[in-house]
Amino acid sequence: MSSSESQSRGLREQFWDPIAGFGVTFRTMFKKVVTEQYPFEKMPTAPRFHGRHQLNRWPDGLEKCIGCELCAWACPADAIYVEGASNTEDERFSPGERYGRVYQINYLRCILCGLCIEACPTRALTMTNEYELADDNRADLIYEKSDLLAPLLPGMEQPPHPMRLGDDEGDYYRGAYSAPAPAPAGENAT
Repeated sequence: MSSSESQSRGLREQFWDPIAGFGVTFRTMFKKVVTEQYPFEKMPTAPRFHGRHQLNRWPDGLEKCIGCELCAWACPADAIYVEGASNTEDERFSPGERYGRVYQINYLRCILCGLCIEACPTRALTMTNEYELADDNRADLIYEKSDLLAPLLPGMEQPPHPMRLGDDEGDYYRGAYSAPAPAPAGENAT
């Protein structure tokens, strides 16, 4: 390399490179600033946005979760803990043989990837558009089953109760039901 080439390279590095480096700054310096008014004006999310999880219910109020733990196995961040238990005729929480007795999602670990909802065989676990999950207490970011369950809609009954939509769990899973049967007299629907 000759001295003239090194001298021209030195001049370029000395004068042109700083100008090129500030190119982005100079291009954006005179553009109008867009300010998001986030806490006061919330923008809608995309329809398929992956937000907070929700455990869904059947139309009669029974839980869709069967405690199979497939969501926990599919989670790459190990953020889900499920402990299944068996239903009895006296205490039925879901139409099948089992239900999720303990269900926890640790949002300190969760990466909101959606692999858990893909693994769920009953579509019990879905993701909502809720994205405000920040908190100042670590313990509050571990959501329990009661925090994740979908609210009871009109016509739903708080489990445990017998199956109201069909004779067996197959009627639930096949969709062979029309509407929840009214609760027997003396039972309160909440």
